[in-house]
Amino acid sequence: MDASIAEAAQALAAGDPFGALNRVALRDDPPALALRGIAMAQLGEFARARMLVRRAAAAFGHKQPLARARCIVAEAEIALASRELAWPDKALAAAGATLEAHGDLANVAHVRQLEIRRCLLIGRLDEAERLLAGVDAGPLTAAAAAIHELLAAGIAMRRLRTAVARAALARAEQAASRAGIPALQAEVRQASAVLDMPAARLAWRGEARLIALAEVEALLASDALVVDACRHAVREAGQVVPLARRPVLFALARALGEAWPADVARETLIERAFRARHPDETHRARLRVEMGRLRKALAGLADVAATRHGFALAPRRARDVAVLTRPVEGPHAPVLALLADGESWSSSALSLALGASQRTVQRALDELAEAGRVQATGRGPARRWLMPPVPGFATTLLLPAVLPQG
Repeated sequence: MDASIAEAAQALAAGDPFGALNRVALRDDPPALALRGIAMAQLGEFARARMLVRRAAAAFGHKQPLARARCIVAEAEIALASRELAWPDKALAAAGATLEAHGDLANVAHVRQLEIRRCLLIGRLDEAERLLAGVDAGPLTAAAAAIHELLAAGIAMRRLRTAVARAALARAEQAASRAGIPALQAEVRQASAVLDMPAARLAWRGEARLIALAEVEALLASDALVVDACRHAVREAGQVVPLARRPVLFALARALGEAWPADVARETLIERAFRARHPDETHRARLRVEMGRLRKALAGLADVAATRHGFALAPRRARDVAVLTRPVEGPHAPVLALLADGESWSSSALSLALGASQRTVQRALDELAEAGRVQATGRGPARRWLMPPVPGFATTLLLPAVLPQG
């Protein structure tokens, strides 16, 4: 490795892309192309970065498998940064195997970290946790150790294990300080701030207020009956009744929870559950049927008692009923939560992360764009969607697959 390449690599490792470009900007040999690509990625020029890294990989060819594998890993990282989540998994796995065969354990760990970050983005928490457990953090560099702890904190936050998340973030801060990379230190500070941001809205004992993740964790661990509008379920002391696929029942449960200990008029329930403002006997008959189904679904947790004017929720063991809702509500809140990271997403990546059809996601994006809440850049396959972060709110409870269902 010549001196300019070595100096450029050191500059990139220190988070100085301009210093790297000053040394290799005019060179077209494979190592220089790869370093230029990584520098452009650090500057946010992802399309240019991907082209340069691909040129480098092609130039290295099969005669230099280690260098080519590193280029494939770099391209995967660029894809992740640009929210291209439909990766060629086999190519990345083959690159990881090549790196391991050549003893490049630092980049093997980097491959695992990329896979974990992707799993977090698309809500595969179990897989992310399994992959993280398989990484030996001992030999990691300071920067890699900071990223490792950030990933551990991210999983813990999504699992609502706030004490574990705080401990991981403290370790990440120490590692980032040792690494001395300003961008990495800023990322740790931003992740730490999420723990103290309002993450949900709580309606309890006649008042409504915003609460942070630690309070959400404490509420779900309490003996209160919680109508959880974040995951559309009713919870009490670890017992969960999922109602995500029964929206009418959940709408009724939420209305009863918000009014508890008072009852809710039949007309109000019909409007909330059936969207009917002028109810007739058919609506009242349907309400009786759905209330019977809700009573059966909540058996063991609560009863649904008929009153003179409507219905009321009657917990069997819990002394309190709380309603937990997202800090930002609306039909497209999960889309906004993903876009709130400040990165630009393709509709296909959003579709993959949300587990929804691309057509459904596109309709949501069009509605949000019409309302001025998101904007598009580029055209055709290069079209991306973005929005500024939601000010003052953590998006943890807006993201897919956040809370366990039991």
